[in-house]
Parts: sequence; C-alpha cells; structure tokens
Amino acid sequence: MSTTEMPSNHAELMDGVYRWQRHFYDLTRKYYLLGRDRLISGLVVPAGGTVLELGCGTGRNIVLAARRYPDAHFFGLDISAEMLETATAAIARDGLSGRVTLARGDATDFDAKALFGMESFDRIFVSYSLSMIPNWEKTVAAALAALAPGGSLHVVDFGQQEGLPRWFRALLRGWLRKFHVAPRESLREVLESDSRRIGATFRFRTLYRGYAWLAVVEPRK
Repeated sequence: MSTTEMPSNHAELMDGVYRWQRHFYDLTRKYYLLGRDRLISGLVVPAGGTVLELGCGTGRNIVLAARRYPDAHFFGLDISAEMLETATAAIARDGLSGRVTLARGDATDFDAKALFGMESFDRIFVSYSLSMIPNWEKTVAAALAALAPGGSLHVVDFGQQEGLPRWFRALLRGWLRKFHVAPRESLREVLESDSRRIGATFRFRTLYRGYAWLAVVEPRK
C-alpha cells in the first residue's frame, strides 16, 4: 500500500469516523447502501482489464468484483488509513493480494501513475463515496480523466428519495449526517454536464423509488 500527502483535515475526520466502525461497517451498511451489487454486475470488465475504485473503504466491493471478474486487475484508493487497514486484511483473506493494489490518496486529486504505476483504467467506479467527499465534483472530473479509451465510469450513491415519503427522507438525512454523509442533489446534473463536455454517452436510473441513483458515463471511442 502506498502513502501520499493527505489534506489532514478530511483524512483525520474519516479516520476518526471509521476507527471503530470499520470493524462492523459491512454488517450494517448492507441494509442501506443499496445498488452496489448491481453496479458491480454492470461493470462488464474485459479480460485482462483494469478497474479502479475511488473510496474503496473496507474493500467489500473490490473483493466481490475481483471474484466476479477473475481475469481483471483491481486498484483501490481511499483517504482513510483505518479503512485501508481493514481492506488489506479482507483482500488477503480472499487470496486476492496478487490482483488488488491499494493506495492512500485523495479521490479529488490523485496521480494514478505515482500511486499505482498506471496511466489509466478500463473501468472506474465510485460507490456511496461522493456523498462523503468535499468538492466531490472534482472526483468525477478526476475519474473521467483517468479512463482508458473505451472505458467507463460507474457511480452509485444516495438519490433524493423522490418517490418515498417525506418523513422517511427526513429520518434518513438525519441519520446520515451523523456520519458526515450528504446526498448530492446535483449528482445527476454534474454527471450529465461532464458527459456532454467530453462527448460521452450518459445512462442514469433511479433505484428503489429514488433511494439510490445509478449512473454510467462512457466516453465515445
């Protein structure tokens, strides 16, 4: 695992939030981080392809994706050293250390060559991380810049719960604030705007009455 200079404020915040939570994170989040497995199944990674997850957390998604696409190579970036410790252990338990490389870095501004020895990736995905990242729009731009020709960016995150009762939305938002999570109201707009900027195709769907949003950006070859 590589280490680079971190903006100490956000890195320390995330380490503080997850220092203890990381030990039971996956047991609890499976009940409300919906759509992650659908994102993984939609990656359709080519044989020998490369996949980067931004905000890889405990490594849960990378482990599942590596099992599903056994010919691909995976890379994970996270700002929290605490989460990366858990991810490293999970990857080792599954015998995936030879195909998965982790690094500590800022998803809004990362150097893939310095961290991973890679110029670009066939697939990049961000699962429930944009809602935790300050200046998250920069993460979208950085991800698109790191795509290989013919690659695609996949995003799943909290939607605006537009089809759900108002009381449910209020309860959910209150709960998420405890973990410094804020669903991004302009997520679709930003992804769509960046897609137009680079001449990419854009696919978007709402899941579970707007509880989650799932998007794919695919630059034209």
